[in-house]
Amino acid sequence: MATKLTVLSNGSLRVEGEDIQLVDAQGNAYGLGGRERISICRCGLSKQKPFCDGSHKGHFDHDAVAFDLPAPKPVV
Repeated sequence: MATKLTVLSNGSLRVEGEDIQLVDAQGNAYGLGGRERISICRCGLSKQKPFCDGSHKGHFDHDAVAFDLPAPKPVV
């Protein structure tokens, strides 16, 4: 199964896959305990950042609607 990221309306970024690896800025891996689904905080209110703990409920407003990004600028 390919890794799938889902932007949830008014909520987290859900990551699903068989071999998820999440690392910090120094490249150290978070221990995910074999999970195949995690939720990443987008609101900044979680006490378990980068993981979502539900603190966004009632405090975060974003309707997740997919759109196409423009083509990348050419590398010069």
